[in-house]
Amino acid sequence: MKKHLTSSILLWVRTDQPRQKGLDYWKGPHSGIISATPGLEEYRQIHLAEHNPGLWPVTDGVETSIPDDRKIDGVAEVTFQSALAPLHGRRQTQLAYADEINVFRRTLLYAGPPNSSRWYDVAGPGETVGARALVYLRRRDGVGAGEFRKFVKTQLVPALVGTGVLKELRTQTFLPWIEKLWDTPNVAHDNPDDQHFHASLALGFNDTASRDAFFTSDVIEELSNQLTPFASAIHAYDVTAALTYVKNGDILPRYEE
Repeated sequence: MKKHLTSSILLWVRTDQPRQKGLDYWKGPHSGIISATPGLEEYRQIHLAEHNPGLWPVTDGVETSIPDDRKIDGVAEVTFQSALAPLHGRRQTQLAYADEINVFRRTLLYAGPPNSSRWYDVAGPGETVGARALVYLRRRDGVGAGEFRKFVKTQLVPALVGTGVLKELRTQTFLPWIEKLWDTPNVAHDNPDDQHFHASLALGFNDTASRDAFFTSDVIEELSNQLTPFASAIHAYDVTAALTYVKNGDILPRYEE
C-alpha cells in the first residue's frame, strides 16, 4: 500500500452541446493544461458512463440509486508529489479556471490531507484492469469523521481485499467540502450539505463480466451489512475509461488507458 496526497474534482459537462463533444474536449485541450501543472505525481481522468443508475444493489436504509440531477460525468484525479506541490501550480490552476467554462457546467473539488489517498497492490503478476467501478460514500448522520475514516481503513479495505477479485483498489477520504478551494468563474459549484461525499473507492476488475459478477454476488450483501451503519449513500458508477496523462511525475506523450 502506498499513501498519497490526491484531490478529486467531480465534473458535469455542459448540456448545451453534445455530451461526447465535452468529453472529447476534456480529453484533449483541457488535459494539456492540467498535465503541465508543476509538482504532479499523477493526473488521471475517470470517464463515467452516460447511463449510470447505480451498480450497487438496493440496500435498506441506504441511497444506492444515483439521482439523475446529481449524476457525475467524470472525475479528475490529481495526485501531488508533496504537500507543497499545489502551491507551485497556481499559474496552471488559473488557466484551468478560465478553461472550465468551455466544457463543464458544474465542478466540485474534494480534497484530503496528506496520506489520505491510498493505493493498494492487489493485482498479481501480469494481471491487468479491464473494467472499473468508482464508488462514492456519504457518511451517515451521527457517525464521526474519525470513526468513518477508521472504518474505511480497518474494516472496509480488508473486506474488499479479501474478496480476491480486485485488480485495482484506491481509496480516498475527504476533508469537509469547501467551495473556496475550487471556486472557478462561470461554472456552478452548488453542493447542498445532504449531497456531500466523504470517501471514494476505485475498484478494478479483470473484465466487465468479473465486475458485474461482483455487484450481483453474495459478497456485496456482506459489504452492504458492514457499510450500512456508517454510510447513508453508496453511489457506484460504471467507468468507461481511466486515462492517465501524468505518471510517476512524467507527462506522457499520449494518455495511457
